[in-house]
Amino acid sequence: MDVTTQNTTSPPSVPPPPTTEQKRAARAATRPGDRVFLGLSRGSGIFLLALMAAIAVFLAWRAIIAISEDEANFLTTFEWNPTGSPPEFGIAVLAFGTVVSSIIAMAIAVPVAVGIALFITHYAPRRLGGPIAYVIDLLAAVPSIVYGLWGILFLVPQLNGLYGWLDDYLGWTGIFEWQGGAPRSLFTVGILLAIMILPIVTNVSREVFRQVPQMHEEAALALGATRWEVIRMSVLPFGRSGIISASMLGLGRALGETMAVAMVLSGSLDINASLLDPGGGTFAQNIAIKFNEATQMGRDALIASGLVLFVITLLVNGAARAIIARRKEFSGANA
Repeated sequence: MDVTTQNTTSPPSVPPPPTTEQKRAARAATRPGDRVFLGLSRGSGIFLLALMAAIAVFLAWRAIIAISEDEANFLTTFEWNPTGSPPEFGIAVLAFGTVVSSIIAMAIAVPVAVGIALFITHYAPRRLGGPIAYVIDLLAAVPSIVYGLWGILFLVPQLNGLYGWLDDYLGWTGIFEWQGGAPRSLFTVGILLAIMILPIVTNVSREVFRQVPQMHEEAALALGATRWEVIRMSVLPFGRSGIISASMLGLGRALGETMAVAMVLSGSLDINASLLDPGGGTFAQNIAIKFNEATQMGRDALIASGLVLFVITLLVNGAARAIIARRKEFSGANA
């Protein structure tokens, strides 16, 4: 036998191992339960997309009808008079109030919520952290109307001292200048919204911090890091995308909150430089107050403002997903 021939003979080709998708497809093809679950999950995803598309089409259709009859600039007009002759209405005041109140709420709620989540997961003993987490969960279940009643009956009267202090020390900026009167302004709405979204941001951030790999924290402690340095170098980088997701969930509620804002805010079609003076409004508040008494043209105008809020929410969620995708290397797992 020729030895050279034996040495040069190529071994038989080995097929590559099946991929994860091929394994899943094989299981789905052989198990009826997997096929049923695959169909249900796929149908649920398709139904969700179809539902969102149907909502967008309805809002756009009714908004086009209203905007075509509007004699003013829909984006820059302060007036809201869709029943006039001719009808004139715009969303400038509503967009300003919605954005400003949401920014105030996020600026107050997110740092406090992250601090509470860190305290529960890394500082508080278990006997104390458990009850605090339970109370936070209860706050998330409180209806909006209850927050609104609490805000108008308790929060608003208690803010006179805070408004006076801000006017004395920061009134020179113009942003915190107070002319007196009941403190039913965008700043009060921002405080109330911050309290309302605090449980959402806290609960999601708390669960994210609990997923931090234990070996990361132990390695930092072994190198002589303090507890705060462990949090700064291991916990916060790991949970950064989770904090962003929690913040976006809270922002979604702040943008669309209706009853609590309608009860607290003394709305008007004016934009004031000071956050402490009454004025402004939000999309959801305007719809809740004026929908029942609106004519067909008025309802179309309100639906047009709802379309703008719908688009703003989509843009916020898209921006959040983009931020998370760019920073997924900090999360310790694939997004």
